[in-house]
Amino acid sequence: MEIDFRNINSVWASVLVATLQKLGLSTAVICPGSRSTPLTIAFARHPSIESIPILDERSAAFFALGIAKRSEFPVALVCTSGTAGANFYPAVIEARYSNVPMLILTADRPPELRDCRSGQTIDQLKLYGNYPNWQTELALPSIDLGMLNYLRQNIIQAVDRSFFPVRGPVHLNIPFRDPLPPIPQLETKTIKSQFNSEQFFSHISSDRFPESCLDRFSISLLNEWKLCDRGIIIAGLANSNNPERYCRAIASLAQFLGWPILAEALSPVRNYAKLNPNLVSTYDLILRDRDIAGELSPKIAIQLGELPTSKELRSWLDRTQPQRWIVDRSFDNFDPLHGNTIHLKASVEELVTSLASTNDNIIASEYLNKWLSLQKKVTSAIDLKMEKMEHLFEGKVAWLLSKTLPSETPIFIANSMPIRDAEFFWSPNHNRIIPYFNRGANGIDGTFSTALGIAHRRDRSCIMLTGDLAFLHDTNGFLIANKFVGHLSVILINNNGGGIFEMLPISQFDPPFEEYFATPQNIDFSKLCQTYNIAHEPIENWQELKQKLNPLPKKGIRVLELCTDRKQDAKWRKENLGKFLV
Repeated sequence: MEIDFRNINSVWASVLVATLQKLGLSTAVICPGSRSTPLTIAFARHPSIESIPILDERSAAFFALGIAKRSEFPVALVCTSGTAGANFYPAVIEARYSNVPMLILTADRPPELRDCRSGQTIDQLKLYGNYPNWQTELALPSIDLGMLNYLRQNIIQAVDRSFFPVRGPVHLNIPFRDPLPPIPQLETKTIKSQFNSEQFFSHISSDRFPESCLDRFSISLLNEWKLCDRGIIIAGLANSNNPERYCRAIASLAQFLGWPILAEALSPVRNYAKLNPNLVSTYDLILRDRDIAGELSPKIAIQLGELPTSKELRSWLDRTQPQRWIVDRSFDNFDPLHGNTIHLKASVEELVTSLASTNDNIIASEYLNKWLSLQKKVTSAIDLKMEKMEHLFEGKVAWLLSKTLPSETPIFIANSMPIRDAEFFWSPNHNRIIPYFNRGANGIDGTFSTALGIAHRRDRSCIMLTGDLAFLHDTNGFLIANKFVGHLSVILINNNGGGIFEMLPISQFDPPFEEYFATPQNIDFSKLCQTYNIAHEPIENWQELKQKLNPLPKKGIRVLELCTDRKQDAKWRKENLGKFLV
């Protein structure tokens, strides 16, 4: 029997865990602590749930976030009372803004032990402010059948709310009285004889979450767009559980309308290039020429998901003010430019459903041809420069990855310069590479742990592209190594500081620039990796890196370190990014 009848707390916790499992939950990340003992034991003894103990709460939360990103299903994240749960906060914020479903289970002291200086006790109610989709405190454990029904229904509600109205975190604060371990209590004998597990869980199904509850849009809206001869499709940030279907839907829309697709580096569209002949990946570099940017002013822009990272694209849209249609299921405001926007709360897959029977042959417009001609010119110029470049320039790493990685490789790209270099230089390909990112709050916290979560028990070897500061900010992720199953290659660009700040005006003011903004740490990463028994390999040239990328190892974690010159690379970008059309 799934239910642990040894004492009141064990009944309560095992009903909670069994309900989650019946709903489809398969992974729990558990941080050590005393007050959460009943939950820890219930998860650990359930044969159908992988329970992973992680020492550091912040790292654990981002590891769980990575697993949830990959699976698109909530991961249970468990901690004890006190400040332990506060360390989950950055990952909760990222989950909220990235629309990642998560279940945060914070154990707590009972009401009589609060506000009386009982140890390891803080106010945990609404600990995460307004970031959770839903939050509540459960009642104290009880073996009354009515109260167990209450518990079951609240757990169902918690999982439901992690999906609707949009995906996001849910927080349950769960108080426990002593005894916390499963010390036998006679009171549970009665409920054990009355409890019918099959009947109790009979109405629960993991098939509760339809892909969408939105109405499909008619062909009339698409025909309205089709009348426009100067339209663009912006494929922004996207995490899709079926990237090929997503890319085919965008291709169908572009073909029907005859419009170019401006695809963000973190969109899978760049990695399914054969499906999308209207693909433009170099828009950031094209739009740096103000005369050409003026000639390309659109009348309508269809924005899929969040806007891309590119500041050039954003400022261009702000100047030209096209009618913008935002297509995304989220109820969030995806218009930081506050322009002429209409938000269609649907997916692009739903939007193009009515195109299934449409086989119009679109004659490419002058506007589309202009975009594609510029794309070809800039892409050729990038390839020529990168092929000739021998020194270890940070931007070439993204270009080389797009050309070299094995098909269908998952890659997590860290924030700051790596994500921007990918935007500039990630080349269109048809390798079906799967990009991941933490662009909800755009922070560097939890970078390594998130990547490990994405790679854990993955059927393919994974890649992480990061700078040195983002990597150092999450070194407690190394503590996950002994529980990690799979392979992750960390491509570490070590420029000894924050390269992105070199691109900002503050770089001209030193002091205080170098000490307070660039913040060089002077770390020997080979020794850091040795401390945790992680493989470290210095990369001296591009040929070495190519050899390490294809094929990839099957197991373990390794760090491939490229030492670059932060200031010289920043100078190269400033001198060259605007000259690819010259």
